[in-house]
Amino acid sequence: MPNTKSAAKRVRQTKKRNALNNWRKRRVKDAIKGFLAAIANGDAAAAEKAYRDAASAVDKTAASSTMHRNTAARRKSLMARKLKALQGGGVATASKPANGARTKKA
Repeated sequence: MPNTKSAAKRVRQTKKRNALNNWRKRRVKDAIKGFLAAIANGDAAAAEKAYRDAASAVDKTAASSTMHRNTAARRKSLMARKLKALQGGGVATASKPANGARTKKA
């Protein structure tokens, strides 16, 4: 329970901000789930549309302080790799070596 007027105001602001941030994060998660469902169905056209919608939601969330821009870039990159693999132009797995595997430098 806040003891001062300013503390009470901070409580109100935090409650409002948390609700907005949770809405934004839920919007991103739902968009990504829709994209992954389209990928699982193997429908390239639907997956491409879902990718555009999900990327837009991620970008809008990253424009606020809800999600860091590097997190947004990572999520979009992962989705783009999966979309490209579905379209036949790449591999869906990560390009990093497996657990502890080292690559030789030339």
